[in-house]
Amino acid sequence: MRRSMAESMTQHSSYIGELLAAGRVVLTTASTEETEEVGRLMGCAVSGPLVLTLAGDLGSGKTCFARGLARGLGVDEAYPVTSPTYTIVNEYPGRLPLFHLDLYRLGGGDELEEIGYRDMQQQGGVIVVEWPERSDDAELGTDLVITMNEEGPDERVITMRCLHPDVDLKEQF
Repeated sequence: MRRSMAESMTQHSSYIGELLAAGRVVLTTASTEETEEVGRLMGCAVSGPLVLTLAGDLGSGKTCFARGLARGLGVDEAYPVTSPTYTIVNEYPGRLPLFHLDLYRLGGGDELEEIGYRDMQQQGGVIVVEWPERSDDAELGTDLVITMNEEGPDERVITMRCLHPDVDLKEQF
């Protein structure tokens, strides 16, 4: 299903769950503000624990999307949402705790344990993982895969896909 950003913006945020339950969702954004707004709408819609991965090249908008997600989860504007490239994990307080991870510098399983990944999962919040290819979806417990592709200086194509076809995402969004 491919939707323009304008069409998507007119939908209530809980509609995201219905779209995802139907399968793959593809959105096109024309600016960083629109990319952030897609994340914000998703954050507003999330009602329970969720592990999502953000895949894409450098500059594809992953952190911008995560910033919007944080705002939708109620993370105060006083908290700058930045890439966790050097810190590995950034934690933000909101309606649900948000853990923003960058696995680029990690080697997988044992290192996930060292950074307290299982503890993060047990807190029942939202976990956003950048550079998920450094691990695997089963190890991460991934629910939702988001791929971001740069199509021009400002245009991004965002593809969302649920990894659990038997899970009704409408309950989580």
